[in-house]
Amino acid sequence: MPADQDTGALDLDAYLSRVQWSGERVANADTLRSVHRAHLLHIPFENGDAMVGSPPSLALPDLERKLVRSARGGYCYEHNTLLATALRAFGFHVTYLAARVRVSQPGTGGVRPRTHMTLLVRVPGSETPYLADVGFGTTALLEAVPLLADTEWDRGAWKLRLVREPGGGSDDLWVLQVHSAGDEWSDLYAFSQEPFEPADFMVANWYMATHPRSPFHHRLVAQQPGIDTHRALFGRQLIHTHGDGSVNKRELTSAAEVLHTLATDFGIELPAGTQLPA
Repeated sequence: MPADQDTGALDLDAYLSRVQWSGERVANADTLRSVHRAHLLHIPFENGDAMVGSPPSLALPDLERKLVRSARGGYCYEHNTLLATALRAFGFHVTYLAARVRVSQPGTGGVRPRTHMTLLVRVPGSETPYLADVGFGTTALLEAVPLLADTEWDRGAWKLRLVREPGGGSDDLWVLQVHSAGDEWSDLYAFSQEPFEPADFMVANWYMATHPRSPFHHRLVAQQPGIDTHRALFGRQLIHTHGDGSVNKRELTSAAEVLHTLATDFGIELPAGTQLPA
């Protein structure tokens, strides 16, 4: 089903309680940044549905039931559709964008399709739009940032920036990059300002949940970004990354330990009977 853009259908009180945000409900830059931050820190990233080959519904009632009223998270289409709906309820204008992921992953190479959903948000009274994205999972945006080139933003222990790049068409690309302790700047994803529709992400959602080469199919992924830390579970490997560059890794030994870790470390409770990959 296509993403529901009816802001009247969202229980905004329930959503704001889930992300533990309270404040004056006005459409300004401070609200945008703080709601974005609250969402990222309180709703985990996970691919439980896609892992078993079932594309998650992007219909608003289903997103609300799963991400707001249950101990679940989601991936980019779910997170950013929900955030976009909440921001529209505040009075922001939100456009869906599609990005190409550039983070290296085993078994991938070449040019990837534009399968990542991100958001362009216009703040009333401001000429500069903002990039918002609570669905990338890794150490990406903590708060929405103005769409400005070559400006650095602190993201806890990491730094982020946007750079411009020739797009080979009528619209140059924007590239989101991250810099962590001891590393160089590295690309996270690239996008243009071409608007996309919910129907476009129906196709991407199906692909990411069912294609044999999708990084979210056949392997469990859970992530909980923090300010100076980042927790991730890939299959049975639990990884805790710290802002100083140090990394702690631990291999979980059983499906029972995986389910326990999901609940205690990520706040995720998968549906009863979910079969985890071996």
